[in-house]
Amino acid sequence: MEIRELTKAEEEIMQILWRIKKGFIKDLLEKYEEPKPAYSTVSTIVRILIEKGFIDYKVYGRTHLYFPVISRDDYRKSRLNSLVRNYFSNSYQKMLSFFAREDSLTIKDMEEIMEMMRREEDNNNQER
Repeated sequence: MEIRELTKAEEEIMQILWRIKKGFIKDLLEKYEEPKPAYSTVSTIVRILIEKGFIDYKVYGRTHLYFPVISRDDYRKSRLNSLVRNYFSNSYQKMLSFFAREDSLTIKDMEEIMEMMRREEDNNNQER
């Protein structure tokens, strides 16, 4: 299942929910910096996120406790895969090469990435 991309406003709410794990609309509003959006605005965006399958809720009387259904890591992975597919011909090598050319990635960074990948590969091999 492909995870849909979030709008900026939707992602703001998801970032808050990922951080606090669960909350009521008032809890979400408390985490916003000034100027805070209107209660109705946050409520509308939360309903959209429910429709998109990012959030679910439990009912407590007349109020709802919201919690994320899609993890931050799953969303991150989906967005990165989409970026690589759409802008780097589905090649992580081309993406890393791009960052290296743009001076965003040093040789030391690449060596650290390689070491992380080796450790991850070792962990995966040990789990098998």
